[in-house]
Amino acid sequence: MPELRNVSGEKLIKILCNKLGFSVSGRSGSHVRLSKITPEGKVGTVVPIHHDIKIGTLKSILKLGKIDEEEFKEYL
Repeated sequence: MPELRNVSGEKLIKILCNKLGFSVSGRSGSHVRLSKITPEGKVGTVVPIHHDIKIGTLKSILKLGKIDEEEFKEYL
């Protein structure tokens, strides 16, 4: 299984929206807010539109959105 690696903001948004059920809920400058409804309630995260999102930032985005890293790795 692939390890986490640097991805672009646009690719990350595509994965979160198309594969993991998030939708764009807003935009402010170079950041996009994503959200989805789960049985536990509404979950959201913020993705910067950068060429490369570093691994530490990516982990924070996944943690904020309550996304399992192993599940996310399947779509890299």
